[in-house]
Amino acid sequence: MATLHERKNYRAAIMKTLYEATEGDRLLGVTGAKLRGDLHMPEQDLAAACAYLAGEGLVTVDWAQGNTPAMVTLAHQGIRLMEAEEEQRG
Repeated sequence: MATLHERKNYRAAIMKTLYEATEGDRLLGVTGAKLRGDLHMPEQDLAAACAYLAGEGLVTVDWAQGNTPAMVTLAHQGIRLMEAEEEQRG
């Protein structure tokens, strides 16, 4: 299982990847397989990170059999968070 530092990094990486891939569009998503491949993240850690982010209201997850993310999309709160971070970076 991932350390706290790794879990936080996984969550941030998922949010950043989703935001960049969808350009902040709530109607677009990224498959769990693509996220796992792009981020080189173990399947169990991807599922845990997605469940956490969904619990925080930042993403919406369509779950496949075996509790693996089939599709992940940004929720309104997730878009607002990523836009605020983008504004802070300038």
